[in-house]
Amino acid sequence: MRIKGYNKNTLVLFFALFFWQLIHAQIKGQKDFHSWAPTPPMGWNSWDCYGPNVTEAEVKANADYMAQNLKQYGWNYIVVDIRWYVANDKSHGYNETDPQYSIDSFGRYLPAVNRFPSSAGGKGFKPLADYLHSKGLKLGIHIMRGVPVIAVKNKMQIYGTDRTAADIFSDSVQCPWLHDMYTVVSTKPGAQEYYNSIINLYAAWGVDFIKCDDLSRPYHKAEIEMLRKAIDKCGRKIVLSCSPGETPIAEGKHVQAHANMWRTIDDFWDNWQELKAHFDIFARWNQYRMEGAYPDGDMLPLGHLGIKAERGNDRMSLFSKDEQYTVITLWSIFKSPLMFGGDLPGNDSFTLSLLTNKEVLYLLNHSVNNRQILNAENKIVWTADDPTTGNKYVAFFNAADTAQTISVSVLKELAIKGNYTIKDLWIGKKEKRTAQMLSVAVNPHGTVLYKVSK
Repeated sequence: MRIKGYNKNTLVLFFALFFWQLIHAQIKGQKDFHSWAPTPPMGWNSWDCYGPNVTEAEVKANADYMAQNLKQYGWNYIVVDIRWYVANDKSHGYNETDPQYSIDSFGRYLPAVNRFPSSAGGKGFKPLADYLHSKGLKLGIHIMRGVPVIAVKNKMQIYGTDRTAADIFSDSVQCPWLHDMYTVVSTKPGAQEYYNSIINLYAAWGVDFIKCDDLSRPYHKAEIEMLRKAIDKCGRKIVLSCSPGETPIAEGKHVQAHANMWRTIDDFWDNWQELKAHFDIFARWNQYRMEGAYPDGDMLPLGHLGIKAERGNDRMSLFSKDEQYTVITLWSIFKSPLMFGGDLPGNDSFTLSLLTNKEVLYLLNHSVNNRQILNAENKIVWTADDPTTGNKYVAFFNAADTAQTISVSVLKELAIKGNYTIKDLWIGKKEKRTAQMLSVAVNPHGTVLYKVSK
């Protein structure tokens, strides 16, 4: 068989090379997006303190605090949460009676100018992104899954196509708790182009992180894939966070392959029962963590909360100090992203100390083989390894309402023979030990975190 000078063997080789290059490009693209988050993302999110009402001035105040006090410890994301496109939203809920939307002619939401003055004149979030980038920080924004209802009703054109929003939507599986959006049907012409259009807009603004809500519970596989394709095509490294949770555990491999982080729980607030639930949740999600893809225990409800929140009143976190140590220790040894929920300028010295412990953050960013080794009678133990030094980490958690002593075998669980040194990473105290059972008294709802070295 010959086709214009090409014999059969040459054609086979040509097509084999073509498909190899195609598969290699797909693998490279996936590897590249995982490499955008080599360690769990660390930042601030406006939700816990400002709900759907945050303003540009408040965002900048938190950014200024981060740049001055936290950036040197690895904190760098500033995330503007929900409904930044509504001019007249409210606390303790959402204004769905008469929301004033800011939207362009292609059905893409824009920042509300009365809340984000620098966005005037169609500039969007670019001036805010430029401000953050000048400080060495990164901009994140919250979006809702789907296409705006207002764009569908007004048959707004999808950028770069002859289709409209009305051509790509379905009113089925609409978000039950906020009705700004309709589902995008992936099989309809113009659907991928719509997602491309919003992601390209955000990339032009300089957005570095997108938290997409109403995506994971229930799990919207087709829209997650459209988002992934749009981000991969936009030319900018944008970290993708899927929300809320719990993401179906059966979709662990899929979400790991398409997102950088995904929620393991619904909104997490400052009460003990929600914190206690994380022990079992993190244990079942532990197998799906990999570099660039992280199960996400949600924002840290610490510090000054509820200033204008969707839920709760103005307060400092209701967690006790022991519970706050437990939050940071558990998130760090599990390697969850750390997104602080409180108003940073309202921090007290204790809250700041939780966010700036270099050895705990080293555990978060560099440890391997993180795993739970005990969960019985409200006694929980996690361990991890330092691949550089060979040191071991062991975190003891007491989920009971009274103090308990918790023990592990140094030889069996930590593979350490002979003498060793322990360092309490929260109080800094070092001790030399010889006993092969490492035991510690732990306060109710509290934790003790050791680095163990030979």
